[in-house]
Amino acid sequence: MIMKLKFAKRMSYIKASEIREILKVTEREDVISFAGGLPAPELFPIDEINKMNQVVLQEAGAKALQYTTTEGYYPLREWIAKRMNERLGTSFDKDNILITHGSQQGLDLSGKVFLDDGDIVLCESPTYLAAISAFKSYGSGFIEIPTDEEGMDMATLEEVLNNTQNIKLIYVIPTFQNPTGKTWSLERRKKLAELSALYDIPVIEDNPYGELRFEGESLPSIKSFDKVGNILCTGSFSKIFCPGFRIGWIAGDKDIIRKYVLVKQGTDLQCNTIAQMTIAEYLKRYDIDEHISKIVEVYRKRRDIALECIERYFPNDIKYTHPQGGLFTWIELPENISAHDILQKCIEQKIAFVPGSSFYPVEHKENTFRINYSNMPEDRIMKGLQVIGEVLKEYIHQLK
Repeated sequence: MIMKLKFAKRMSYIKASEIREILKVTEREDVISFAGGLPAPELFPIDEINKMNQVVLQEAGAKALQYTTTEGYYPLREWIAKRMNERLGTSFDKDNILITHGSQQGLDLSGKVFLDDGDIVLCESPTYLAAISAFKSYGSGFIEIPTDEEGMDMATLEEVLNNTQNIKLIYVIPTFQNPTGKTWSLERRKKLAELSALYDIPVIEDNPYGELRFEGESLPSIKSFDKVGNILCTGSFSKIFCPGFRIGWIAGDKDIIRKYVLVKQGTDLQCNTIAQMTIAEYLKRYDIDEHISKIVEVYRKRRDIALECIERYFPNDIKYTHPQGGLFTWIELPENISAHDILQKCIEQKIAFVPGSSFYPVEHKENTFRINYSNMPEDRIMKGLQVIGEVLKEYIHQLK
C-alpha cells in the first residue's frame, strides 16, 4: 500500500534550479558551457592547499578533525574582518563574522532570520537565481526594482517602500552583479543605506565577486554607509580561492549575527573545521593578493575576448553589458526572441548558456540570457560565441 505523504507547504515554492539542470548537460567534455558561474579550475592553488592540509593535520590534527564553534574558526574570522575593513570601509571584528557554507547559506539563513510566509523581498531586476530560490522557500513574495547602469532605481525603491506593506528585506549585489555584471554608483550605495535606515528595513549586500575587478575604481560597500546597523554583507572564498571548500561568511551587527548563529545551530551546527583551518593557514603563509591578481589577469583576458566576439558575431540589434569585473555579461535580445528557443538550438551544437527568465522572480523576461566567461579557455570562448551568434542570425532571419 502506497501512502500519500503530506509535505511541507514550502515544497510547493521550491523549483529545480534551471542552472543546475543545464549544468547536467555541460558535464560532457565536448560541451562548451557559458552556463554556470564556475571559476577556472586550472587556477585553483592545488599544491599549496595540499601542503597546508598536511601542515594543519601535522600541527593540529586533533583540533582540525574535531567540532568547532558555530561562529567558525576565529583566526579566519579575524582575517575576514580585517580584509573587509581594509577593502570595503567597514569596522568589523571577529564577532561580526559568521562562517557559512558559501555565501549561499548566508542567504538561506537570512530567510530563516527575517522572513515569514507572505513577507516581501525587494530585489534588483534581474537578480541572482539562487537567492530567489532561498527566499521563496520561506514563503516570501518579491517586488522587482528596475535597474540601470548605476544600479537599483532609488526613486522607484523609495516609492515602493512608502506604499507597500510587509516588506521585510532588500537583497542586492552592488558589485559585478549576477547576472548582469553591473556595478552600482557611489550615490546609489549611499542612498540605499539612507533608505534602509529611514524605513528600518534590513539589506543583504551580497558580494561574492568584489575582489575580481579588471578596471575602474573600487567603491566602498553599502555597509560602510550604514549608521543604524541594518545592513549585512555576505562574502565567499569560492571565487578567489576554490568553491569546493564551501566556505563563505555573513557579516553584520553583532546582535543580528547572534540570531544567525542560533538558526545555523539548528541547520548544520558548524562549517567544516579542517577546511576553515586550511584556508586560514594558506592566508598566513601565502600572498592571497598575488593569487587573486593571477585570477584577475586570466578573467580580464577572457572577458575582453567574450565582448569582442559578441561585437563581431552577434546581430547588431542585441544589447550587452560591459562588466568591470566578476564572471558575467548579460545579453538582451529583441523582444520577440525567446532565449530558450536559442538555447535549444545551441545545445544541438553542444553550446550552453542560461536563459534570463529565471533571474526575474516576477516578470520572467524571455529575451535575455547570461554568459559566463571565467570557466572556458579562450579558444572555446571564441568558438562557442561564434556559434551562438550564427544561431541568433539564422533565427532572426527565419522570423522575417
